[in-house]
Amino acid sequence: MIKTLLFIGILFFSSLTTTVNAQTAINNLASKTIVFNQNVKDPLNTLEKNMLKEVYGESLQKNVLNNHQRLRSIKNIIRNRVEILNLPNYPKNYKLLSQVTLFNKYNSSLKREAFHKTTFNPLRYTFDFYTNKTQVFRVDNTDYYIVIKSQYQN
Repeated sequence: MIKTLLFIGILFFSSLTTTVNAQTAINNLASKTIVFNQNVKDPLNTLEKNMLKEVYGESLQKNVLNNHQRLRSIKNIIRNRVEILNLPNYPKNYKLLSQVTLFNKYNSSLKREAFHKTTFNPLRYTFDFYTNKTQVFRVDNTDYYIVIKSQYQN
């Protein structure tokens, strides 16, 4: 009887420790705050509207424009978190843009286009915009790198 009670007690306390550790890990990630720059309050400009129309098509109003938080998050991505840098002496061993799939959930006719720094639409690709790490991708056969800053980076 004593062995049974001891076993149940050990089992109970070990499961309690696991639960506390799991909650601590989740709370640490959840406690990070996303700080938006002031520019996300500005209305969309023509280029940004076209980027959104290209990717979301007919569902733009429903899935983005009517969802204030999603629109704010997308503005933050476009305006503050994606950088395109020309780095001729940078290492070439990064994932290539051609290896990132297109985000064609809402627009099945979306196709890959030649890369142009001034018109590049990061929303066309399935980048993991919501990871807690900065990501770097290299544009195939060029010295251009696409840097996607973490959403938790200020």
